[in-house]
Amino acid sequence: MKKIHSLVNSLFIRAYADKTTTAVVNGGDNVKFTDAVRTVYSKEIEYKALPNMRFYQFATVKTELGVEPGLTISMLVYNNLTLGGALTEMTKMETQALSGSTHQLTVQEYGNAIAASELLVQSSFDDIMAQATTLLGRDYALVLDCALRDAALGNTSIIYASKSDGTKVTARASLDATCKLKVSTVKDAIEILATNNAPKAVGGGYWICFIHPHQSRDLRDDSAWINASNYGAPEQLFTGEIGRIDDTRFIETTLMSNGAASVDDPAYKAALKEAGSDDSNVYQAVIFGDAYFGVAFSLPVEMRDNGVEDFGRKRSLAWYAIFGVGRLHNDYGVVLETT
Repeated sequence: MKKIHSLVNSLFIRAYADKTTTAVVNGGDNVKFTDAVRTVYSKEIEYKALPNMRFYQFATVKTELGVEPGLTISMLVYNNLTLGGALTEMTKMETQALSGSTHQLTVQEYGNAIAASELLVQSSFDDIMAQATTLLGRDYALVLDCALRDAALGNTSIIYASKSDGTKVTARASLDATCKLKVSTVKDAIEILATNNAPKAVGGGYWICFIHPHQSRDLRDDSAWINASNYGAPEQLFTGEIGRIDDTRFIETTLMSNGAASVDDPAYKAALKEAGSDDSNVYQAVIFGDAYFGVAFSLPVEMRDNGVEDFGRKRSLAWYAIFGVGRLHNDYGVVLETT
């Protein structure tokens, strides 16, 4: 990879209409900046994005290199089977048909770009192009995770944290500063998921709950909390996993929507700012099972260059992808709102 970085730093990019790419080295000789190099950089953007992704690791993913009319991709989801039972000898077993439904995910373009001058690339002591892929990878991770977060939090099944005296809350406007995320809040949400026969994620073993650090602070004081580092049995931890309560594993991320973040923060949501009865800021969490939300790629993320700009005095790189996100089973997730 270092050799590739070195090669890129000695080139400025020049694209032709036939999609072959050439570049000019400092000595003036033409060499090929091949699609293979660009592919490696595309994969590096994806690789560097993975450590920053939280929601993506639980998404149902479909990649389709063509889209249906209307820029949609169909994702097939199956319904639970009708309950089986005891059999009678010499009586034929009745069969049931598989049932399911298709969900249409509308895809659209996503991307972001970064530019650097040729002077900076040639004079910098740092590997500018390598840093560019790191920044682009982080940006891609945030964009995709925010889209999946919004899909997950768009559910109308909502549980509100109770007050410190145990009073039940049934509306966002009734939340106050004592309505912190509690174990009882999580159990109320699990009751809904279990009633809906939602399958657990992670091979059917656990519910997954995404929470903000402000919310996890309150849970950590509960005696039922088990830190991820203290799990009794060796388990592969998910990105961002901080702990567990019974059969619920918690993923912490600052991307969870709330009203306390600054306006330019990706987590800021105007409807949650001072939305409580005492002007408390509201925080959202979500708990879900398997196949709750998904992402469909028409074009997986890739790196793109902008060809020769200003006679080679400027280099521009971008990540570009075409995808769509959405919920696949509304009944398999519950949103939690706290202060």
